[in-house]
Amino acid sequence: MTALDVERGVGKAKRKALFGATLREKRLARKISLRKLAEMIGVSSTYLSQVEQDRYDPPTVDRVTKIAEIFDEDPDEWIGLANRVPDDVDTIVKEHPKEIPELLRAARGLSPEQFARLQQTIKRMKAKGD
Repeated sequence: MTALDVERGVGKAKRKALFGATLREKRLARKISLRKLAEMIGVSSTYLSQVEQDRYDPPTVDRVTKIAEIFDEDPDEWIGLANRVPDDVDTIVKEHPKEIPELLRAARGLSPEQFARLQQTIKRMKAKGD
């Protein structure tokens, strides 16, 4: 199950639990010790252990991004799994505080295929300078 699967219909508490379990699973699969991963992302091994056990919230966006890079996976999926918002998305929302929420509400309920078409339409508009 990917973070994108999780985002569809799974609440915040469930995502938090999945973050810890997913982190532990990926870390063990790559044979990285808890202490080593903690060192690599700049946190204590005690904190990281608590995250894996769902006792603490997932780390910051920067650290979650670093985890994704270490595992050679999509940072956006990990950020979503951590129930965080990517920094660039946060900036875009702040730049367009009315338009972005309206766009997201209008897009609610679209299928993955419809989202892909919408994304392609936006890319074409940007390429043409519309």
